[in-house]
Amino acid sequence: MKKVILLLLALLVLTSCGYKPSSKFSRDILGEKISTSVVISQTDPENTVLIKDAVDGAIVETLQASLTSRSHSDSHLVFSISAPNYTPIQYDQNGYVIAYRMKITLNIVRYTKGKQKSYIAKGTYDFSVTPNAVVTDQERFDAIKLSAAKAIDSFIAQLSSEGARK
Repeated sequence: MKKVILLLLALLVLTSCGYKPSSKFSRDILGEKISTSVVISQTDPENTVLIKDAVDGAIVETLQASLTSRSHSDSHLVFSISAPNYTPIQYDQNGYVIAYRMKITLNIVRYTKGKQKSYIAKGTYDFSVTPNAVVTDQERFDAIKLSAAKAIDSFIAQLSSEGARK
């Protein structure tokens, strides 16, 4: 009998707490149908494709929203990327760089119901290299992709915060 009462009490507490996942708050701001576009960087056009893939993946996976054309969307997001910034963060005993930090800044403009709002999201990713080695294209692309994913997570957190306040 005590177990049944404790179970009912636990269910009552868990179901009445009002918990909502953060993706719910973000969807309240963006809507269910979202379109995206990325401004192509003239200095680094290869990275634009990586950003577009990361953005679309985050919208589908994190927000559980669907991607659609701009004419059918509730919100349209325009992303532009700043130039990727590499900073040495660790050196070996001979003074060679063995680790870098990639920093990406995304400028995001959200168009929803005729209104426009701008966001800035930053993401970093630390990666190591062999001493006195050149950073390969693959390492560079991976670092940009992963730091962009962190910047997109930061953007989604900003949306969730905005949605929770409303």
